[in-house]
Amino acid sequence: MDAAGTATSPRTTRVAWVDVAKGFCIIMVVMMHSTLGVEKAVGANGWMNYVVEFARPFRMPDFFMIAGLFLSARITAPLRLYVDRKILHFAYFYALWLTIQFVLKAPEFASDYGWGGALLFYLKSFVEPFGTLWFVYHLAIFFAVTRLVHGRVPAWLVWLVAAGLEIAHIDTGSMLIDEFASRFVYFYTGFILADAIFRFADRTDRHLLFGVGYLAAWGALNAACVFGGISKLPFVSLGLGFAGAVAVCTFSVLLAKTLVSRPLTYLGANSIVVYLAFFLPMVVARTILLKLGVITDIGTISLLVTAAGVIGPVILYEFTRRTGWGTFLFVRPAWARIDQPWRRKPGQKAAIAPAE
Repeated sequence: MDAAGTATSPRTTRVAWVDVAKGFCIIMVVMMHSTLGVEKAVGANGWMNYVVEFARPFRMPDFFMIAGLFLSARITAPLRLYVDRKILHFAYFYALWLTIQFVLKAPEFASDYGWGGALLFYLKSFVEPFGTLWFVYHLAIFFAVTRLVHGRVPAWLVWLVAAGLEIAHIDTGSMLIDEFASRFVYFYTGFILADAIFRFADRTDRHLLFGVGYLAAWGALNAACVFGGISKLPFVSLGLGFAGAVAVCTFSVLLAKTLVSRPLTYLGANSIVVYLAFFLPMVVARTILLKLGVITDIGTISLLVTAAGVIGPVILYEFTRRTGWGTFLFVRPAWARIDQPWRRKPGQKAAIAPAE
C-alpha cells in the first residue's frame, strides 16, 4: 500500500481517500437538498446557503469522476456480468426507491394529478428520472454508454464530445438529457484518467505543502467565481468542475490518515445507502423543526436537517444489516441478479470480478 492509502493494485481494492471523498460528497449532496428545502419552506436564505453555493461547481462533478475511477478493471468483463453489476444494480435500486417515494407521496400526487395522473407520473419516471434519484438513474446510463463506445470510438473523441456537451449548457427541460450532457464528461474523465488521478493522489500525500497550497489557491478561485457570478459561464463551469474535483481528492488524501476521516470513510463506503434514503428523514426533520419553532435561525435549521438526512439512512441500514429485516432495501437480492449460479450453463464457472 502506498503513502496515499492506495493498495498495490488500486483498481481491485478499496482506496482510503476515495471513500473519504465519496463520504464528503454525499454530505454535500444532502446539505444542498436540506438547505434549499428549508429555505423554500420559509421563503428566506440562511448562512448555509453560502456553503451550498460554494460547493455547487464541484459537488456532482467529483461524485461522478470518482464513480468512473475503477471502471477500467471492469469495462471488459463478460457482458452479462457487466450488465448485472453496472446497470441492473442501479436500475434495481432506482425502481425500488422510486416506488417507495411514490407510495409515500401518493396522496399528494393524487391531489395534484388525480389517481390516474399519479400512476402516469410514476410510469413516466422510468423514462424521465425522478427527483433526487436522478444520480442513480444516470450512473446506469453512464456505465452503459461507456461500455458501448469503449474500443469503438477513440477515447479522445468521446471526451471532446462530452466536454462540448457540458460547455453547451444544454437546457431542454428534460433531466435525462440535461444531466447527461452536463455530467458525463466527469464520469468519463475518471475512467480514462484513473491512473493519472491515482498518481496525483500519491504525490499529494508525499508532498503535503503542495496539497495545502493547491487547496488554498483553488478555494480562493472557486469563491471568486461563485460569488462573482461567473461560475456558470461556458468553459468556466467545466474548469471549476475539474478543479473542484481535484480539490476534493486532494482534501481527502490529506484527511485520509486522520481520525476525522473515519466517519467519512464509512459514509463513502455506503454512499448509495445515504443517497437512496436521505429524503425521508430530511423531510421529517424539516417539518418537525419548522413546526416546533424552537430554533429560528434558518442556517442552523438547515444544518440540523442535513445531519438528520445523513444519520437517518445509516441507522436504517445498520438496522437492516444487523436484524436481517428489509435487507432488500440496500442489498440486491438474488432474484434481481442475472449472474447467478442457477443461471449458468452446466460446467460454466462464474466470471471473476471485483465486488460491486
